[in-house]
Amino acid sequence: MPDAASLAYRVQKHAARRLHYDFRLEVGGVLKSWAVTKGPSLVAGERRLAVAVADHGLDYADFEGVIAPGRYGAGAVLLWDRGTWEPDGDPAAALAAGSLAFTLHGVKLTGRWRLMRLKAGPRARQTAWLLVKSRDGAARGPGDPDILDELPRSVLTGRTVEQVAAGAA
Repeated sequence: MPDAASLAYRVQKHAARRLHYDFRLEVGGVLKSWAVTKGPSLVAGERRLAVAVADHGLDYADFEGVIAPGRYGAGAVLLWDRGTWEPDGDPAAALAAGSLAFTLHGVKLTGRWRLMRLKAGPRARQTAWLLVKSRDGAARGPGDPDILDELPRSVLTGRTVEQVAAGAA
């Protein structure tokens, strides 16, 4: 397993059919990925639905651009946050068990977090998880500004998702 300090963490803001945030953690040589419909929250204890989606290769970690119409995930993608992460223990085993605790060292998101798998309903097509910020020095209160509104731009280029969609440099 690679050194935990070198494990990639990314969040891509993705204007596909619906705007969402793709939360990605490097595990086993790929980026395990979840679509977070409302985006991550810095409010301690606030639960955000995170639907497991297809793994991506590590070469996709810093992708920013437009996925062509007719292709999977068509729409504008910007690199909203990046950094490294540290799992508590073996991340593959924790994901298999349905509860992964970890620390993020990102530009925008830092501190302790947890992913918790929800029990699948009878008609579930995808695995649903909850992404939850832990109470720590990086957490915000319910009345504090939303990080998504406060810092909407790319950490790579400084562009908005609308500028990425328009092809602005």
